Amino acid sequence: MRKTAVKHRKKGVEEMKKLVILLVVLALVTCVAGRSYAEFKRFNVYTERSARDNHYIPSGWMGDWGDIKLDTGWKDNPHSGVNCIKITYTADQKQGAGWCGIFWQNPANNWGTKPGGFDLTGAKKMTFWARGEKGGEMISKTQIGTLAEVKVGGITGEYADSDSVSIGPITLTPEWKEYTIDLTGKDLSYISGGFCWAASAADNPNGFVIYFDDIYYE
Repeated sequence: MRKTAVKHRKKGVEEMKKLVILLVVLALVTCVAGRSYAEFKRFNVYTERSARDNHYIPSGWMGDWGDIKLDTGWKDNPHSGVNCIKITYTADQKQGAGWCGIFWQNPANNWGTKPGGFDLTGAKKMTFWARGEKGGEMISKTQIGTLAEVKVGGITGEYADSDSVSIGPITLTPEWKEYTIDLTGKDLSYISGGFCWAASAADNPNGFVIYFDDIYYE
């Protein structure tokens, strides 16, 4: 009987040890997950042309791509630092689409055909700065500097983005202005299309020159 009691005690101790280990592991996993969400650090898409912590590549040219000229190292009047992004749109409709845009992708030219999405879980918003070449009444009359859409996510295909969200239309001013996209409640676990803008010839019959700078998740 004593041997049986000892055997039961040993078995109980072993089961208790296993339970304690399981609880410790669960606590650690919960702690790490909670910290990673709460301590989301700024995730840059673009700050400077040569910045090592830039993410995504402006490779997804869409619509009338022949109407677009992109300069990611423009030095005249950036929002901060040395460079900003300059985009010239002619509205010539070379491809006959009547609209154009650029997706910042990872890896380059990824339309959902290959893995490459970043896990941005914990980000509360996407922030970017933008301005138009012209401003004031000229913008409202000719709609120069009007964007049809600015977007996060939205890449489809086999390796599709986990979610998407957009804002627009946006009428730009000649001064730098901060814009944000609310990411609350969005599934950001896999985002390969980190940033996108689109505009139409109907809204911008004379084309435009616009600028972006300091694009990041936070």
